[in-house]
Amino acid sequence: MSQRPPLPPFTETTARQKVRLAEDGWNSRDPARVALAYTPDTRWRNRAEFVTGRGEVEAFLQRKWVRELDYRLIKELWAFDGHRIAVRFAYEWHDDTGQWYRSYGNENWSFDDNGLMTDRHASINDLPIAQADRKFHWPAGRRPDDHPGLTALGY
Repeated sequence: MSQRPPLPPFTETTARQKVRLAEDGWNSRDPARVALAYTPDTRWRNRAEFVTGRGEVEAFLQRKWVRELDYRLIKELWAFDGHRIAVRFAYEWHDDTGQWYRSYGNENWSFDDNGLMTDRHASINDLPIAQADRKFHWPAGRRPDDHPGLTALGY
């Protein structure tokens, strides 16, 4: 089994690193790459959908990013303890009609000793927004280091 540093038990510094690495992965919009951060038998709850295993994670993400176009995500550490991390997040995207959304949520994560995520529980709400109200304007991919996070944006 490969390792995915930083490894638990987490400190504040390593928990923040883990959150940023997760954000970077999801902003790549590469389902195969993102799926490698999870154990082969990972278990998810995403809204009302339940996903088990890397193959289902990859298929879920493929469907997600076909529907959620021009996706941009910011994650922020909320709490951590040992092998667990809680985050809050917001992301912006639009559907195929051009309607923009800002989706807000919380995630609870558990990790194995190798730093792979075993469990992910996500609660998410979608808010329709006008294109003029968007706040996440970086080019596709990793959020620039100087781009404000959720707290700085007032979320």
